[in-house]
Amino acid sequence: MKILSNAPEEPSGKVEKTEEEWQNLLDPEQFRILRQAGTEMPGGETYRQFMAQGDGAYHCAGCGARLFTSTEKFDSKCGWPSFYDPANAENVTTKEDHSGGRLRTEVNCAKCDGHLGHVFAGEGYDTPTDLRYCINGVGLSFVPA
Repeated sequence: MKILSNAPEEPSGKVEKTEEEWQNLLDPEQFRILRQAGTEMPGGETYRQFMAQGDGAYHCAGCGARLFTSTEKFDSKCGWPSFYDPANAENVTTKEDHSGGRLRTEVNCAKCDGHLGHVFAGEGYDTPTDLRYCINGVGLSFVPA
């Protein structure tokens, strides 16, 4: 997860790039996750970094759209960054995902269609929404408050 000193310029509309442009913009792991719907390993360095971060905002590493804040962050102990609600709901979309032999709800950046992770409901977490947005930290950039 990149840590930025200033918030990136947020896209005003849809961000469309060719696969080659995305490959030039993103590092290989970001490209695998954001553009090819990959998943990072749980409990890695990105997760440890996430857990140590204080107040701030989380932006899409692909396009800069603001997605989550530390206010909605919680420790689900799953090994991936977890949030109970998007900070800017218009920048997050969901859709059915039938990969892996089961039905899940995929979470994407609404501006660039980057794959962020999945959202799960009804797991019993003590959060205002009882939702767990399980997000790949590699697909995020953090801007401290």
